[in-house]
Amino acid sequence: MSVTRIVTRSVPFRTAEMLRQQGVHPVLARIYAARGLSDAAELASELNALVAPAGLLHIDSAAAFLADAIGAGKKMTIVADYDCDGATACAVALRGLRALGARVDYIVPNRFEYGYGLTPEIVELTVREKSPDIIVTVDNGIASIDGVAEAKRRGIDVVVTDHHLPGDRLPDARVIVNPNQPACGFPSKNLAGVGVMFYVLLALRAELRKRGVFDAQTQPKLDALLDLVALGTVADVVKLDANNRILVAQGLKRMRAGRMQPGVAALFRAAAREARRATPFDLGFGLGPRLNAAGRLADMSLGIECLTTDDEGRAWAIAQQLDAINRERRDIEADMQDTALTLLDSYEPHNRTTISVFDDSWHQGVIGIVASRLKDKFYRPTITFAPGGEGQIKGSGRSIAGFHLRDALDLVSKHAPSVIQKFGGHAMAAGLTIRADAFDAFEAAFEAVGREWLTQQQLERVIETDGPLEEAYFSTQFIELIDGQVWGQGFAPPVFCDEFRVLNQRILKEKHLKLLLEKNGKRFDAIWFGHVADLPERARVAYRLDANEYNGVTRVQLLVEHAEAA
Repeated sequence: MSVTRIVTRSVPFRTAEMLRQQGVHPVLARIYAARGLSDAAELASELNALVAPAGLLHIDSAAAFLADAIGAGKKMTIVADYDCDGATACAVALRGLRALGARVDYIVPNRFEYGYGLTPEIVELTVREKSPDIIVTVDNGIASIDGVAEAKRRGIDVVVTDHHLPGDRLPDARVIVNPNQPACGFPSKNLAGVGVMFYVLLALRAELRKRGVFDAQTQPKLDALLDLVALGTVADVVKLDANNRILVAQGLKRMRAGRMQPGVAALFRAAAREARRATPFDLGFGLGPRLNAAGRLADMSLGIECLTTDDEGRAWAIAQQLDAINRERRDIEADMQDTALTLLDSYEPHNRTTISVFDDSWHQGVIGIVASRLKDKFYRPTITFAPGGEGQIKGSGRSIAGFHLRDALDLVSKHAPSVIQKFGGHAMAAGLTIRADAFDAFEAAFEAVGREWLTQQQLERVIETDGPLEEAYFSTQFIELIDGQVWGQGFAPPVFCDEFRVLNQRILKEKHLKLLLEKNGKRFDAIWFGHVADLPERARVAYRLDANEYNGVTRVQLLVEHAEAA
């Protein structure tokens, strides 16, 4: 198991004081300042506070090109990625382009047959099934050098919309919109694929207004797509910077008001969560996994149909199917995790900086989740592999802070050039294909990079907290205030830390620790999910606040993140 330390974030006192003077609640002022926020303007959640589309490189060319294509009645096909960001981006592109007058259809390649991105095979499939004039990629394409070349050879123009990091070469597409491409000065590099597509639609609508196709009164309302944008942004775990927080806040606002796509409403129902109280947590852990399950085990076109149908009955039928697939995914994942832990039984984390693990019974679509769980347990960069056919195995990796996974794989491919056949991804998650007989060589080369890059201290899990919370704020009112903000990746929800006396502790359902804590004569109910070991009589506890509703009475309870002897 990993070593865990509790630390308190440092708070720039002057910044917190300035925020307070701008009218921010004193505790929130401290929390925001500790997260690098320096001006209350960055808390704006209104749409007019979004960074303007003009800042995205080539977005004007994309808008002009698409406006011409719509005018000429050309046929477009969207090629989507098979995760939640890809599915929502596809639905946003489809709904948005249709509303703006385009002839447009989509295709979602099966990940197991065609791999990732716009490959020459997918171009061939698209031509065979859809015969488009134009291909629009969403949430993929920045690495598709060969696929774009093949489309061009066939006389098809490609518009790439993506957010992934580019390689050394860019594809020779008609136009590329990606905040992470070289020379793009867009201030928010953290847009998800669905956010990039939404921006392209905003620019296209402005171009069509300029051409007199619409005016301010007759133009389609693109804000109706914000529930999809919020879902894809949260589920893709991109950093929630000021711009992404606006997109998510606006999407959540629509969900809470009941103004969402039938598929999104159906997914809330299938996940047994209430849309009128929608939180980023619901999107990331309730709706997202149900959509992702389709791409992992079956075919993502099911997920996309859920998000693009206007028929409520059909949406509900698909959402139930997705829910069943997700339950199957959980069972497969549990089995794989058991196997992984058995394989790692002799694994001594203190002797190793990385984990690579392979089993020939594993399912390619679920290795990413298993990598994520193992990374959480051992707190090491982790790559899990499953058979990929034709003498290959496919890996999916998850990383820890301070270890850039894509760059690490790049280094491995330079040190051991024959091992990795292809790879791609981000700092925190990546995928790769290697020869099956090269697993040991890969494991050694990956571990060598880990040893070179990681210090012992980086391999300790750190629970960052916002320090003690004044007693006056242990209230449902304060919890409502916190829940009204958009928290998530890179903008962590508040975790407080105090010393308590442990008055009572018992184990619930054999897996959770139920606690009664005391501080300054006041008692607090607390629960530590997934933990059963007893606490000492005095403990330093890192916790989040939760409003627990039971028999119609709402009480404050503490959700324990970690605890140690005081």
